[in-house]
Amino acid sequence: MAKKNKFFGTDGIRGVANEGHLTPETALRLGQIAAEELILCHDNKNDQRPVAIIGKDTRRSGDMLESALSAGLNSAGIDVKTGGVIPTPAVALLVKEMNADLGVVISASHNAPPDNGIKFFFNDGYKLSLEQEERLERKILSEQLMAARVTGEKIGRTTPLVDAVESYVSRITELFIKETSDNPLSGMRITLDAANGASYKTSQRILESLGANLVCHFNAPDGDNINLDCGCTHPEVLSNLTKEDQSFIGISHDGDADRILMCDENADPIDGDELMAIIGCHMLTRNELSANTVVGTKMSNYGLDECIKDHKGTLERAEIGDRNVMEKMRSIGSNFGGEPSGHIIYRNHNTTGDGIIAALAAMKVVLQTEKPLSELRKVINKFPQKLVNLSVSKKTQIEELKANDLIEETQAKLGEQGRVLIRYSGTEPKIRILVEGKNEEYVISQATKIAESIHNEIGS
Repeated sequence: MAKKNKFFGTDGIRGVANEGHLTPETALRLGQIAAEELILCHDNKNDQRPVAIIGKDTRRSGDMLESALSAGLNSAGIDVKTGGVIPTPAVALLVKEMNADLGVVISASHNAPPDNGIKFFFNDGYKLSLEQEERLERKILSEQLMAARVTGEKIGRTTPLVDAVESYVSRITELFIKETSDNPLSGMRITLDAANGASYKTSQRILESLGANLVCHFNAPDGDNINLDCGCTHPEVLSNLTKEDQSFIGISHDGDADRILMCDENADPIDGDELMAIIGCHMLTRNELSANTVVGTKMSNYGLDECIKDHKGTLERAEIGDRNVMEKMRSIGSNFGGEPSGHIIYRNHNTTGDGIIAALAAMKVVLQTEKPLSELRKVINKFPQKLVNLSVSKKTQIEELKANDLIEETQAKLGEQGRVLIRYSGTEPKIRILVEGKNEEYVISQATKIAESIHNEIGS
């Protein structure tokens, strides 16, 4: 097992499968430790054998990691129910509804096919807290053996959860019909890019069950084509497909379907901030937004603050990461929030970002207002913004970069009318450079200069 000082990033453990922290050996040990630290340390309900649910995306390495995790959990006396290929939000929903003790997702989200990842959901359907992850991390880095292994009839077993897809599809379909009407998407032509990922069955079935005239793309996974020139990190692909299909709406997911990108009827992409504006402002007008507050992140556009305020609401900002958004939502009692990247959380219906629920929430606004997305998106007047994602060879402290003087100078010039955010990705060897302000020419110029300086110093 590779020995490093950090396992968990922004969203679980992630990296190249069969290397570093994502080998079968590490996954087996992680399963044992998760059993000890997240299940066995709690009082067992009704003296029943504890149960963990595992779901995965379509990567070829998913089977390998699933087998190892299951073996680790079984060796600690935990029964495992394998849901097969299902979206991350489906695991969050199922672990709560089935009264299971733990949910495990094997996915690297939007990352390339050779990568994979592992993340956990606690028995309430929420992601682990930072403190819970740190506890797991300390234990696995200590390389201590399990306190005790079970034998005989106490050893857990692994069995398939045969109706995992059907349970998720029926639950989401029923929720939308209840909030709208029978066959609410009848005649609506929709383009779907499933990223050859975990939603390739679920989103298609949900949309078709609701009556959509659906045109599907990238829904034939082979283990090695997930996110390959498709998915919500490729807005140009969805835009072209929506235009070619002459669709009213375009929908695109990432590999594990906890994110969403949409296109309007003009095939123009709509990002997470715009979706939060459309849905959040509509919720405010209907008194459906708890605490009158939308939760965004430090990356959210200042235009979102203004449009929510115009509708007598408030935008609260959390740290980057959908787990942090959810923690902020829970602490203030909000039921809606998300990230510009398309993690949209509608807490009435799920405990994590859910791409198809977000898409349906936007389409509910279309149905209730009888306005197309191109009209609805005008609710937000976004500040000019330039985001650069730069691959790096190492992660030097931001304050130690030669570009830091330029960063501080830019922020001083922007003042309260803009911002500069520089952060390393928690899941990839990348640095994200965001400059936002009212002068578009200055924003683009400074973002380009900062990116060039950082690239010259630590770019890969």
